[in-house]
Amino acid sequence: MTAALGILALLGSGVTAGVLFAVALSVLPALFAMPTSTYVYAHQLLGRNWDPTMPAVVVGSTLADALWAVLGGGAVRAPAAAAAVLLLGVSGVSHLCNVPINRRVKAVEDPLRLPADWTDPRPLWRRWHLLRTALAATALLLNSVAALSG
Repeated sequence: MTAALGILALLGSGVTAGVLFAVALSVLPALFAMPTSTYVYAHQLLGRNWDPTMPAVVVGSTLADALWAVLGGGAVRAPAAAAAVLLLGVSGVSHLCNVPINRRVKAVEDPLRLPADWTDPRPLWRRWHLLRTALAATALLLNSVAALSG
C-alpha cells in the first residue's frame, strides 16, 4: 500500500511539475510575444483542457503524499508531508490567484474590443505561475527523497 502511494505521489508531482515547467518555459514566452488581442484568444483556447485535469492531478497527488506520510512513517514521513504541503500551496496559488485571472480573460467576448478598464494580466499571471512551478518542483524533489529513503 505504501509503495503504491509513493508511486502515485511521485507520478502526480512529476506530472504537475512537468506541466507547470513546460508552461513557464515555452507557453509563457509565446503568450508575452503576442499582441494583446491574440494573447486573449490564445489564453482562452489554452485553458480549456487544463481546468478539469490539473486540479484533479494536484489534489490527488496531495492526498497520496499525505497518506504516504502517515502510513509510510520513518524517513518517508517528513519529505512526503512537506511535499503534500507544497502541493497544497500549488493548489492554493492556482485557485486563489491564477484562476481568477483566467476567468477574467475568458470573460472577454471580443479580443479585438477589450473593455475600457482592461489591464494586461500577463505579468501578474506569470509571477503566480512561477511561484506554483517552484512549489511543484520542490514537491517533486521531496517525493524523490522520500522514495529513496523508504
